[in-house]
Amino acid sequence: MATQKRGVRGLSAVAAVAAVGTGIVTGVLTTLATQRQALGSLRARIEHLEETERNQSLANIAQQQRLHLDLLSKAMDDPELAEVLDTYEETVPPGKQRQFLFANALYTNALCYYRIGNITREEFYGFARGILQNPIFREYWYATRPHRATLIDTSDEAELGRMVDGLLRQLEEADSDEWWVIGEPPAAD
Repeated sequence: MATQKRGVRGLSAVAAVAAVGTGIVTGVLTTLATQRQALGSLRARIEHLEETERNQSLANIAQQQRLHLDLLSKAMDDPELAEVLDTYEETVPPGKQRQFLFANALYTNALCYYRIGNITREEFYGFARGILQNPIFREYWYATRPHRATLIDTSDEAELGRMVDGLLRQLEEADSDEWWVIGEPPAAD
């Protein structure tokens, strides 16, 4: 009988250890599941915050573009205000200054469209290739070269400006009147 009791006690001890082990495993699995759910929730919150930040950035760019166009419009309507923007190396007559301001508005509008994702880099290139057919725009582009030289080299505006500079060189060197095929459009974004 003593042997039999010892065997039952041994089984009880094993069962108790197994029950404790099962409890620990269950606790660990429950904790892991809770942590996984919390991480998923945090990841979703971070993605939401990043999306909100992107949207705010785009809204800021759009607001800045509206302000820029308002200022250019005022300068185009008032020759005295336009004088403030006359920072060219040579004297620019008031009529030409208004044309330059309008050229700036066209270009910065396309730049804004690119920045907010409404057009691709290739579409921007197509816009530039078309607008460079206008002699007034080319004159504006040459007159503002020193302004672009002050841009930070890695900015979108500097990169696109260099792209337009290269395209203008290719257009001027081309022997063809088929301007729409001059230059190699950039790779898709």
